[in-house]
Amino acid sequence: MNQANQDIVGRGNKEGGALFRDWFGELSLNAEQNKAVPYVFVMGSMNEILKSFDFPVVFPEVNSLQTAIRKDSANLLNQAEDYGYSPDICGYVKADLSMQLNGGAHPMGTIPKPSMAVFTNACNTYIKWAEIWERLYGIPIFTFDIPGTRADGTASQPGSEEFIAEQKYVKGQIKELIELCEKVSGQKFDIDRFKEVLGYTNRMMDAWKKVMELNASMPAVFNALTDGTVFLGVANGFRGTKEGAEFFENLLEEMIYKAANHIGTLTEEEFRLIFIGVPCYPIFRKFNEFFTDWKGVFVHSTYLWFASGGSNLGVQYDLDNPLDSLAEGTLIGVRDAMDSMFHQNNTVTKLLDPYSIDGVVFHPIKSCRTTSTGQADSRNWLSKNTGIPTLIMESDMMDERVVTPAMMKNRADAFFEGLITRKQNLK
Repeated sequence: MNQANQDIVGRGNKEGGALFRDWFGELSLNAEQNKAVPYVFVMGSMNEILKSFDFPVVFPEVNSLQTAIRKDSANLLNQAEDYGYSPDICGYVKADLSMQLNGGAHPMGTIPKPSMAVFTNACNTYIKWAEIWERLYGIPIFTFDIPGTRADGTASQPGSEEFIAEQKYVKGQIKELIELCEKVSGQKFDIDRFKEVLGYTNRMMDAWKKVMELNASMPAVFNALTDGTVFLGVANGFRGTKEGAEFFENLLEEMIYKAANHIGTLTEEEFRLIFIGVPCYPIFRKFNEFFTDWKGVFVHSTYLWFASGGSNLGVQYDLDNPLDSLAEGTLIGVRDAMDSMFHQNNTVTKLLDPYSIDGVVFHPIKSCRTTSTGQADSRNWLSKNTGIPTLIMESDMMDERVVTPAMMKNRADAFFEGLITRKQNLK
């Protein structure tokens, strides 16, 4: 590998890891100083408002999935179930509850207590999850009601009378959130600081969209499942910050370089796949190896859409009209996040040819009905209407008790044997 390759290839993963260590370090410092901070979620975090008040933020979903990757989730799930929570409740919720009961102890540091919680209706679990913190700490919780798509393909369009009414509705809620932030922080809302934050988000979202588009290159320049999860972490935790904007601009530079020099995430790439659902974090690397061992790479993922809260769209805020623009962007972004869980087939179908897709992998999980409900129907529709080979593998995002690596590997092996036969027949 020449010096240019050494300097730029893999830089995004390294910088993303460093940023996240710094992020958890800041959270641990806040916990040590007994400073409470806002809790938010990935689908509609409203980070632009919170960063305008210079709040550090906690993403409980990110905290929970990290415990699974670091092999600490089993104890947390058992503790929550001993406390009285059902085995079929979201694993993220149970892991977070146990961390709260343990004083915020986390494999990467200490999670501070919440000062408030902000969440949308994009996930039904968000609402009940926030109520746990409300009961534990007596904090204010703020529910954003984002009008969603009523049925596939029926969303209101920007400029229409319906969309304008929905945008006005969201803007009113943003103003209410600003009032709550002023009360919690003890400082007034600074419109100039807000515009600065929106500018950083614009830079991040523009680069993030271009990064994903570059994965149409052959070979793929990043793995949407593994590398993509690192990128998602930064997209959420550092949204609306200078560090986040610079990270994605540097990442775009890396991916442009890799595409121009035909440097793939795999040394040899034979199969290009789309992933539907949430990753299997208890065996995160091994799960990916079920596919990379057959020279398969995930070039796209619905996880990159809904878990980024719509930032994958590259929406640009109008800095001369910031509140209206944030309302519009929130409506578009959160609605897209919901659609990518409930109505993903049209989008997936549009990606098949541009991204040269060989197969689609569905991953329904025990812990999350929101992302899993309907996957079997989606798979059947996709197979019937496109002929694309599909695989469905059930497991979980947190609970290793229902993860069966041997069975999953057998399914993956059979899937690739079918892909090989199909390619031979098409020659």
